[in-house]
Amino acid sequence: MTTVLLTLGRLPKALDLARGFSRAGCRVLVADPFGWTLTGASRHVAKEIAVPPPHAGKAAYHAAIARIVSDECVDLVVPVSEETMHVAHARALFDPRVRVFTMPPDRVIALHDKAGFVQAARAQGLAVPETQMLGMQEALELAQRGDVVVKPVFSCSGRGVRIVRSGATLPEADPAIPAIAQRFIAGQEYSSCTIARDGRVVATMIYRGKVMAGSVAISFERIESPAISKWIEIFVTASGWSGFIAFDFIVDAAGKVWGIECNPRATSGLHFWEAEDIARAILDPAGDATVRVRPQRQLQQFYACLTEAQLAMFRRRGFKDQLARLFTTRDVSWDSSDPWPFLSMMFTSWPILRMAMAERVPFGEVATRDVGWYED
Repeated sequence: MTTVLLTLGRLPKALDLARGFSRAGCRVLVADPFGWTLTGASRHVAKEIAVPPPHAGKAAYHAAIARIVSDECVDLVVPVSEETMHVAHARALFDPRVRVFTMPPDRVIALHDKAGFVQAARAQGLAVPETQMLGMQEALELAQRGDVVVKPVFSCSGRGVRIVRSGATLPEADPAIPAIAQRFIAGQEYSSCTIARDGRVVATMIYRGKVMAGSVAISFERIESPAISKWIEIFVTASGWSGFIAFDFIVDAAGKVWGIECNPRATSGLHFWEAEDIARAILDPAGDATVRVRPQRQLQQFYACLTEAQLAMFRRRGFKDQLARLFTTRDVSWDSSDPWPFLSMMFTSWPILRMAMAERVPFGEVATRDVGWYED
């Protein structure tokens, strides 16, 4: 039996992966700093193990993951979210026989770096907005010509992102938190999730947010876009990527696709695939498995959407629409054969909820703070 280690358990996408690998006949383990998580509550998880958070010390986290891989005879390690960058570095401590479903650390960090991604996409002839490092004269000139988006080079979930209007003063550059200024592109925003193998796209899902908590989509709708799919295919082929990879796009009024950000990891788009098919596509790197799409065109994270509906009631705008959507959209975590993760979510998510309430910020902004990669 293949033993699979998921290196985060608190997010719904980890739950999908756990269910998929279990149904494919695997023994599933979960490692997470919280120790008791949404995914760990599933009957499809054999064991959940607490590990130190990477932000408290990368070396300690790497050693803990390597110890689990060794002690539990893990065959396959699958990073789930922002911890991917740390797991990519930890793989140097694993037995060479252990597969890790991501690229080597230098490749992963190069695309997690928002300036590095722009350079890589431009080298492939793909459309990306003009981007300059904050603190350079070129950034000041860019801001004088039009609106710009300022964001840290290493960030996630919209943390530290701001729009600076044309002619306004750019924030001071902070050497401790390198940032970019990127030309603002007006248009419709889309996100994606791709499973890739040796530069070949196995499956791509494109979606857009229907309900947002801050900058994070908590209800989403899958769409078809041949132009976006082509953009992704060109990038994956040119980079020879293997693993999950995701992008954020803007499609402008003329229909031009602009890549604005890369996430070298899984995103919520994987919820639209049949979980067992995702697992089989990862387990059999030489196979040609078809990854089927679930019938739902819209999905949601119920409890997060419930919170947004409650806020809409107090704001006195959008409440009826959000309430109607809340009770007509399928939750990503609900499974009648495995109900406990959904039913216990308020308890397993309490560490994140507590931080979000204390700091008065959206759930998504604190959900991965302790596992993100924020410095070189």
